[in-house]
Amino acid sequence: MNILKVLDIMIITIAQKELSMLFSSLLAWFLLALMQLVLTWVFLNRLDAFLGVQSQLMQIANPPGVTEIIITPVFAMAALMLLMITPLLTMRLIAGEYQNHTMALLVSAPISMTDIVLGKFTGLMIFFLAVIVLVVGLSISLLAGGTLDFGLLLSSTVGLLLIAACFTALGLYISSLTTYPIIAAVGTLGVLLGLWILDIVAHDADSLIHQFSLLKHFENFNRGMIDSFSVAYLVLFIITFLILTIQRLDGERLHG
Repeated sequence: MNILKVLDIMIITIAQKELSMLFSSLLAWFLLALMQLVLTWVFLNRLDAFLGVQSQLMQIANPPGVTEIIITPVFAMAALMLLMITPLLTMRLIAGEYQNHTMALLVSAPISMTDIVLGKFTGLMIFFLAVIVLVVGLSISLLAGGTLDFGLLLSSTVGLLLIAACFTALGLYISSLTTYPIIAAVGTLGVLLGLWILDIVAHDADSLIHQFSLLKHFENFNRGMIDSFSVAYLVLFIITFLILTIQRLDGERLHG
């Protein structure tokens, strides 16, 4: 129990350090403001479109509600924007330590590589929670004039949280492979775009290639489908790249 408590304290300490560095960075504030601006614009644009066709929807037997017409596209845009900005936020997580010559201190410190990786991962995920809270807040604001499909909202929120964790885990691993943050950013973006393109180029919807697309699995959540395969794939994706990062840093310690 004491060992677990020490592990928790170390992870929290590292996460707090990463958060303080993020919120002291102009880039992080700029990206957060940009996402808020874009997502609010998409929300208002979809709301205006919904109000424009509301009279026609009333004539349909089972019309789509505000959640499908307004909220689903906002979550889809949030996932796409996270794909674009995550490389900029993960590039310095470990590569920055190499660049600033502080990695040797981390490796020689009496801290496990697991604590370091999970701490950095947790710190950035807390930052991304601010984005997710924004999207959920926009969604709940619609209760002032209508009703929401809370099942679909919950599914989309879980999907967005998982996809953000996938992006972060991958970016963290690629950041551990280089001493140059810009290379880490380009590498992470390239891999994420490659996984997205797999979904675009595959003509058969049931193709095996589709199953490797992170955004394809997110689409299931965004349609209200929390299927076990998508959950398992995304969770295994996160765990795999976290373990690879830990092993990479353990190798640095052994050869250090």
